[in-house]
Amino acid sequence: MSKNEQSMSIDDAETTISTFLHKKLGREPKITRLEKTEQGWIGVAEVFEESSFIKSLGLATKVQDKNIYQVTLNSALDVVGYKLKKENVEDEALGDKNG
Repeated sequence: MSKNEQSMSIDDAETTISTFLHKKLGREPKITRLEKTEQGWIGVAEVFEESSFIKSLGLATKVQDKNIYQVTLNSALDVVGYKLKKENVEDEALGDKNG
């Protein structure tokens, strides 16, 4: 695969993940990690959402939580899974051995 093809694939994966999360959550995600795997791609994104704790109390506020989502794509760039990750486990999501 040429550098241009790799770059286009990364861009396509990023766009797919961003579009999926925006449609699912109604918020703009910020992609913080994107990694090619044998099966496709794993992406990690930050999304600022209304505080679920404050919301559960029935209080009006502009407080937002930073939530971390992991999205898995297959090689055809179809979303095959996503999950809410807790904050500060971004490296763990991708199996980073440095942190």
